[in-house]
Amino acid sequence: MKQSLQLKLGQQLTMTPQLQQAIRLLQLSTLDLQMEIQQQLESNVMLEMAEDEQLEDEQRSEADEADQNTADEPGEDTSGEEQSDAEAPAAEEPAASQQDDIPDDLPLDSSWDEIYDGSTPWSQPDSEDEDRDPWANRSGGGESLHEHLTWQAELTPFTEQDAVIAQVIIDSVRDDGYLGADIEELISALPAEWEVEPEEVEAVLRRIQHFDPVGVAARDPREALLIQLEQLPPDTPLLTEARTLVDQYLDMLVQRQYAQLCRRMKLNQEQLREVLALVQTLDPRPGSQISDDETQYVVPDVVVRRIHGRWQVELNPDTAPRLRVNSYYASLIKRADNSSDNTTLRNHLQEARWFIKSLRSRNDTLLKVARCIVERQQGYFDHGEEAMQPLVLREVAEAVDMHESTISRITTRKYMHTPRGTLEFKYFFSSHVQTVDGGECSATAIRARIRRLVADENPAKPLSDSRIANILQEEGINVARRTVAKYREAMAIASSSERKRLA
Repeated sequence: MKQSLQLKLGQQLTMTPQLQQAIRLLQLSTLDLQMEIQQQLESNVMLEMAEDEQLEDEQRSEADEADQNTADEPGEDTSGEEQSDAEAPAAEEPAASQQDDIPDDLPLDSSWDEIYDGSTPWSQPDSEDEDRDPWANRSGGGESLHEHLTWQAELTPFTEQDAVIAQVIIDSVRDDGYLGADIEELISALPAEWEVEPEEVEAVLRRIQHFDPVGVAARDPREALLIQLEQLPPDTPLLTEARTLVDQYLDMLVQRQYAQLCRRMKLNQEQLREVLALVQTLDPRPGSQISDDETQYVVPDVVVRRIHGRWQVELNPDTAPRLRVNSYYASLIKRADNSSDNTTLRNHLQEARWFIKSLRSRNDTLLKVARCIVERQQGYFDHGEEAMQPLVLREVAEAVDMHESTISRITTRKYMHTPRGTLEFKYFFSSHVQTVDGGECSATAIRARIRRLVADENPAKPLSDSRIANILQEEGINVARRTVAKYREAMAIASSSERKRLA
């Protein structure tokens, strides 16, 4: 094989630690970002929180000192660093330079063709107790249904054998509150030498079914509803009719066969309506009342207000503390000193400056994207969901001159506080649906219109999916019946037969 020397020209992209950090911060939620900031404050001696009036003086003095330090110290090699098409910033800085020497341009996404200029300051929460733990009031997970029933069983005067039976029953209760085993299976889980009779298990089961919530450990909705009816005062109006309805005609009730129910139960429509109202006060799934799900808190990243007739977007001042480089520790760095302590201080200073720059870049990107969304969705803020415009990530990316992957990161788990509620950025994005005149309509607006039609319909004659599709087509929106059904199911709206009510 003949040997030859070939010269090839190519491009190679290097993910620097600073770039990786910037990308990671960009996609963190506000709560996760607060935890990240706290970890950085604990691990980096160069970082500290600053008061608003202190930060400007600090940055001004650091800028003057940086000019002197930069002239005395050599720069580091950045030949392998990522560079933008518009400008090629150095990825690393001289060790003793201050934070203002950090390049203003910081690419943040997978295509690395965007530039972020960090200049937006961070705000300090208006709190008298700065040392208060922000997570101190965060509640843990709630009590599970199993724990709630076990606690009641321990307070109930069971015999030793009945206590064991009760625990076996509680262990067989599903999360929805229904019993997940029959009597024979419960007996098989008990010691064989006890020779427990089915009647004994039934007796313990009946006691548990009257625990809180009443009707738990029932075997089906019918049994759960009947148990709850037993707890009502005997003089409750139409109690007997309600028991008959649940015990004998529950299937007809589910199918909304009101005319047949009136004939079978010999009631007029007004009486049947009152019986239904009583049944509707019951809970067919009592176990759902007890949940151990942890409360999820949402902190808005930006705030939208109407000022002088225009919608203005501002960063939430309570999302993160104001950070700065500790000037005392920075002054301890000695030029031309290669000792381990001095090297550690230099590394901490470098990391602190890049962390602050990444935070500011994240803020700038967040604000820029939020303003673009608000500008595109002016109709929503003025008139509500039915005025929502179709919008996709690509359109925002082109408007703010960023890559689509960056928009995806910055809109995930980020929230906007508006007069219409606190909404995730993703809420404002929806697909396009063609209209009759060749225009486009937002899928969110169509769902809002369907919700409005259902809310305004005659309960005795609810609108079918086909009828809703026809109404939308009359309004100029081309949407098929199956699309209406898909949107309706996504909004947890029952079908027309299930929505039917007595006139």
